[in-house]
Amino acid sequence: MESRVLSRATTTTTTISSLRRSPLENHQNVSFISLKPIGAVGEGGNVIWGRQLRPALLLESSNAPAGLFAGKKEILRPILATASSPAEGSDSAGEAAPVRFFDRYPALVTGFFFFMWYFLNVIFNILNKRIYNYFPYPYFVSVIHLLVGVVYCLVSWAVGLPKRAPIDSKLLKLLIPVAVCHALGHVTSNVSFAAVAVSFTHTIKALEPFFNAAASQFILGQQLPLTLWLSLAPVVIGVSMASLTELSFNWTGFISAMISNISFTYRSIYSKKAMTDMDSTNIYAYISIIALFVCIPPAIIVEGPQLIKHGLSDAISKVGMVKFISDLFWVGMFYHLYNQLATNTLERVAPLTHAVGNVLKRVFVIGFSILAFGKSMTSN
Repeated sequence: MESRVLSRATTTTTTISSLRRSPLENHQNVSFISLKPIGAVGEGGNVIWGRQLRPALLLESSNAPAGLFAGKKEILRPILATASSPAEGSDSAGEAAPVRFFDRYPALVTGFFFFMWYFLNVIFNILNKRIYNYFPYPYFVSVIHLLVGVVYCLVSWAVGLPKRAPIDSKLLKLLIPVAVCHALGHVTSNVSFAAVAVSFTHTIKALEPFFNAAASQFILGQQLPLTLWLSLAPVVIGVSMASLTELSFNWTGFISAMISNISFTYRSIYSKKAMTDMDSTNIYAYISIIALFVCIPPAIIVEGPQLIKHGLSDAISKVGMVKFISDLFWVGMFYHLYNQLATNTLERVAPLTHAVGNVLKRVFVIGFSILAFGKSMTSN
């Protein structure tokens, strides 16, 4: 009897201790899921379109008894991902990309380009004419203009502002005609500036929209309305009247200004074609480099002997070495900057619009040159 009692007591004790064990020890066949595919982020988190989901710890289809894990089941909730995702910054984030100031107000930016173009051109013309008053060598001065600009471009490329764009043979073929037209127009403009008053040269160069319209219709094949041609008639008549009454008129200055008009017209047309593959800043840098090599030979041939004989020494004796060099440097810098702004403006508008803007620029130049040099104006 005692042995039976002891046996039952032992059995009862074993059963109680078994019931006190953790339920997990009695259910070894409970299944767990390990959700950690490629791209998982932190503690099994899975990145899906910019958000992280925590996987459930247990399968609902596990063999655990019903109600065993009641209240411990996790719900999938999105949390912010700690790593970048392909959709970062997209519409899924619910925020639109901020619009830049340049894109929000394009007309205002274009107007700023026009203003800076005009302002720098006025300063250039005043400094340029003052140099010609004591150093009348337009071919040499034209080379200095381009040389200072090329040095400026090389330094800008060296520091990465802007980054130099590579050039291939195809683009080079497009830029060579532009550079030749730029060099020819630049030299002839300076010949006219040295020969006649600044105001008269710019009055003749006000015909540029007429030449631009003619080139657009007869060379590019663009049909222009009759009203546009009629709007250019007052410009042609005004230039003719100014030429007849100009006291400083001479044929060298007049013909040089007319050649400059034609050259710059073709430069605008060819530049617009070349801008399809490169930004305007790099385009003008390459144009300046090519134009420099074009201008050096005629400067040496036409003015080289005179410069060596007495040209440079006469200028230094009149104003001094320091002023002579500083004048050439600053006039070259302003020349490059105003032409750079003009090219940036051309990138934003049509060639004919650019030419019309050029006419308005000449109004500013003529007005400020009259104030700077004390020239009088007539009713004609």
